[in-house]
Amino acid sequence: MSGFQTASLLALGLAYAGMAFLCLAMDRHHVQAWRREPSPRLRLGLRGAGAILLALALLPCVSTWGGTVGTVLWLGFLSAGALPLVFLLPYAPRATACSAMLAAPAALAALAAFP
Repeated sequence: MSGFQTASLLALGLAYAGMAFLCLAMDRHHVQAWRREPSPRLRLGLRGAGAILLALALLPCVSTWGGTVGTVLWLGFLSAGALPLVFLLPYAPRATACSAMLAAPAALAALAAFP
């Protein structure tokens, strides 16, 4: 796999997991997925993790395509990462939450190995 494909998949995985965590920080989506209200500490942790994952999605974009193009592509990957959540979260909330919890460590492990 080329560096462009690796960076694209990595940024998309981080964006998807980050957006999912931000969605699960909302009361409505958290109740849909886990059938209980999130505690304030959990809500804050999900927001923080989502923000960090979205910020980390910028790293492979900027390191592969440079500052200007990488930033624009990062914004596109943020949109592409949110799009599956629009369709999946209302119909399969628990599966979406579980997939985000699997995507986050996988993307972080890939980020650690990314040149």
